[in-house]
Amino acid sequence: MKQTFLSRIIAIGLLLYLPFISYSKEISLFDKDGDPIAYIANDNDLTIYMWGGTPVAYLVADNRNAFHIYGFNGKHLGWFENGIIRDHQGYAVGFQKGSANISTKFEPFKSHKQHKPFKAFREYAPFKPFYRNQFSNVYLSVFLRRGAR
Repeated sequence: MKQTFLSRIIAIGLLLYLPFISYSKEISLFDKDGDPIAYIANDNDLTIYMWGGTPVAYLVADNRNAFHIYGFNGKHLGWFENGIIRDHQGYAVGFQKGSANISTKFEPFKSHKQHKPFKAFREYAPFKPFYRNQFSNVYLSVFLRRGAR
């Protein structure tokens, strides 16, 4: 009887704790100024949502420990590797906290996630450029919205 009671307590504790685990697996993405702009949800598609809840892109695993970033419109936007988002010219466009030597600002509450649109046929990814140690002139919000339908 003690075993059953203890297992129920553990099960209830896990059920109460799971939402915090799943929330914490979301990866916040910041622009070159350290502002939180978007996040990668821990769903099956690794969807990128704008902070306001609009789905704009998703990640596709590359065979080299990196991810391609595709918009729902089928356009290849860039790469996500080592916590940094890169454009087609190799410039950094955004980053995950701790991946760049930039302090990040406060993360407000995220808005409710909107429904994901259907994915368009993906265009071929270009060859990966040499990565540069500079940020692009294009802001992360503009970069990601290029993938919206």
